[in-house]
Amino acid sequence: MPANRGTPPRVGRPRAQGPSASELTPRAEVLAAAAELFTVNGYAATTTRAVAERAGLRQASLYHYFTGKDDILATLLESTVEPSLTFAGSLIGAFGELDEDAAAAGLWALAAFDAELLFGGLYNLGALYQLPEVRGERFAGFRRSRGELKAAYGTLLTRLDGAGDPALRTDLLLGLVEGGVAVARETGGRQPREVGEAVADAALRLAGRMAGQITAARTAAARLRPA
Repeated sequence: MPANRGTPPRVGRPRAQGPSASELTPRAEVLAAAAELFTVNGYAATTTRAVAERAGLRQASLYHYFTGKDDILATLLESTVEPSLTFAGSLIGAFGELDEDAAAAGLWALAAFDAELLFGGLYNLGALYQLPEVRGERFAGFRRSRGELKAAYGTLLTRLDGAGDPALRTDLLLGLVEGGVAVARETGGRQPREVGEAVADAALRLAGRMAGQITAARTAAARLRPA
């Protein structure tokens, strides 16, 4: 019988500082370290060596998990969009033909989910969306996913209010969600769910809903939000 049958060896590269005390995988530790350094020190000023050291790895070990700094950033940015995109698809698919009440509830639920996700992270990764590097080919998947999420917002918004320029209004709505999270991060002291609900209320105000309609949408959206 082979030795150590019940304890499979850990896959990956050796650590510079020995086994990690955290429960994160080495790949997740690289992402956590990069999120901190990119947002605190700046993307351009952060080297892969610094990320590896912060994660407790040798620099060569980092390349076992990522091809380079842009690969790490793209993975981080995709993680801020893909859960909301999946949730948006489930919302729109569940309603079928959207009437105004369903669209209002869906928009409230999506904005709350999206803002809560962005605010709930340890670091403000949304601040990295406008980096010039994000125009590169490695970030095409992130840009496509973010474009699809914006289109989902647009679908819900136009069912509520088709006035004006739909593309501009959708851009403003996405900016409200992402910008609202940035403002809430600057002031501090708030919980993700609180921020999500405030942003969702503001999203419906942008869509032309009145106070009573927002309350009704919030109530209807309660059954749509993940536990």
